[in-house]
Amino acid sequence: MSRTGAALALAFWTVMYCLPSRAAILWQNRGPILAHENGEGTNILQGVASRDSTSSDTLYFKFHVNPLSDASMEPYSAGFQLFEGDEERLGIGNSLQAWAYSAFNTSETGPDNKVTGDLDLNSGNPESYQPGKLLSYELPRRGIERTIVFRIQFVPDADDLITVWMNPSLAPGASEDNQPTNLVTQFKANATFNQIRLRHHGNGDGWVFSDMAVATSFNDFIVVPFWDTWWFRSVMAVAMLVAVGATVRFVERRKYQLQLQRAEQEHTLERERARIAQDLHDDLGSSLTRLTLLSGLVKADKDHPEQVEVHANKLSQAADQTVRALEEIVWAVRPNSDTLQSLMDYTAHFANELFDGNSTHCRLDLPEHLPSLPLLPDMRHNIFLIVKEALTNALKHSNAHEVHLQAKLTGNTLQIVVADDGKGFEPSPIAEGRRNGVGNMRRRAAAINAQLDMQSGVGKGTTVTLTVILENSDASSKRRKQETTRGVSD
Repeated sequence: MSRTGAALALAFWTVMYCLPSRAAILWQNRGPILAHENGEGTNILQGVASRDSTSSDTLYFKFHVNPLSDASMEPYSAGFQLFEGDEERLGIGNSLQAWAYSAFNTSETGPDNKVTGDLDLNSGNPESYQPGKLLSYELPRRGIERTIVFRIQFVPDADDLITVWMNPSLAPGASEDNQPTNLVTQFKANATFNQIRLRHHGNGDGWVFSDMAVATSFNDFIVVPFWDTWWFRSVMAVAMLVAVGATVRFVERRKYQLQLQRAEQEHTLERERARIAQDLHDDLGSSLTRLTLLSGLVKADKDHPEQVEVHANKLSQAADQTVRALEEIVWAVRPNSDTLQSLMDYTAHFANELFDGNSTHCRLDLPEHLPSLPLLPDMRHNIFLIVKEALTNALKHSNAHEVHLQAKLTGNTLQIVVADDGKGFEPSPIAEGRRNGVGNMRRRAAAINAQLDMQSGVGKGTTVTLTVILENSDASSKRRKQETTRGVSD
């Protein structure tokens, strides 16, 4: 398994382990449903949950009510009632004779209730209109909404144990054990059921029921903030997996990029070393060898002054060529030379020295101020060698009176023209092959994707035009990475 896969698997199981397990919501109906003058009511449970006389587990019920009838002014009954078939079982709401939030069809009767089986529910907002007596129950009043939760602990073949919480706290952190005792009512009733009916009859406009549910735990009714819900945690789990995967991928990609950069630097350094070594061997090596030979000739012909003078002149010329070759190598390896401006400056310097003291005049037409465009070492070096070869050929072979060196930059296109008014030649592959360095110039132009055009004619001089598309820094970096990648794969 890859490191990315292992990290994703670890993150997944960590998140799954941390997700809390929750009890089950067996049935839910968010409503709202209006019950108004509907007699026995209509079953809304649809057989999802039911319990009979053999049941021994515990269920929790919840509903929210908005009374449109006012018990303080008009007699009526309404409630959330369990049925087993057509047999009425426990009901929670407002009993007709109780005129208060109450339970009905119970096995017990409250001390202040007139109907057997009615039992007023304790409330945290009790009525207190009777002088000297604080009542524990609350009248349903129009527009004052309440939530009721009750628990049924089923007892096989006996009355079931009922606990009712009148308007309990369902905020985060609440539980059935930390509810105030003054809103808890406990009693017994036959609570077997296979139906739930919402009922209202009597005066007023009825009750609106909503947010109804049956669950196996009180905690299922706690209002959970969105960041603590299962769906939010699932989304966060997926987001964590994606983040871990993206982080691992980013780190691995970054490491790969660093490896490519190191390989690119090593590849570029190796290529520069090879080029410098080749230049040292070709230019300085041959020049130093010539200097050695000429020095030997001077010693051998020391008794022939006229020969010594000839050898001394040649020795001086060879020394000058050696100095220029050394200057070229130093310029090529200097870090601040990798700009277009540096290339133009050194090209002008080379041309001035090359034609200094010669009868052929070199006229320079080079831009003085150029944008700060970086050049790759191999591109800069090849451009210079092509121009050098063209200038040297014009000086040595054209018999020209004037050589014109011109450069201009249009956008990112650099064009360099070397033109002479010399004897020229008839262009042909054979003629080009006989001219010194023409093949090298074409190979160097192809190496940097440049276009080299050579126009000449007998008695018409020669014009060499080099057209180069200069890459920006991003393109240069991309091309070097591609070359490095190919080199690594090879």
